[in-house]
Amino acid sequence: MIAETVCSAVSAAGLGIAAVTAYRRRFLTAARIAAYSLVPIGLVMTGVVEWLADTAFSPVAWAGFGVLGVAWVLFMTTRAVERRRGGTRKERKAARAAAQRDAVAPGASAPSLGQGGSRPAAEPAPRPAKASRGGDDDFSDIEAILKKHGI
Repeated sequence: MIAETVCSAVSAAGLGIAAVTAYRRRFLTAARIAAYSLVPIGLVMTGVVEWLADTAFSPVAWAGFGVLGVAWVLFMTTRAVERRRGGTRKERKAARAAAQRDAVAPGASAPSLGQGGSRPAAEPAPRPAKASRGGDDDFSDIEAILKKHGI
């Protein structure tokens, strides 16, 4: 009852301020003030103020908000853990199965995970034909950049 009276008084005061503002020929500002001042009386008329007052003083309602908060925290925690692990249980199981199937590289002659101690020596990569001048190949990129800038 007190909340409805306060909301009505706030709306009346706001409409009075809007009237004074409109008298000063600031119609856009007056319309905005009138819109804001009609909100409290609209909330009283729809019953939102009464519902809020009943909820604010009800321990059962506050316990319900607490339960909703705990549920939200649990939901967000499980989503965060699921993202770190990489999806659901089915997705992780499928990924493990795919990793077992793809243990051998497509063009390899021997399994890449198999023989631990008997690895063949890696062949060195063939050198490009332009490298015969020595260390000049290393600076060719730098020279190109300097020439581009006229240095």
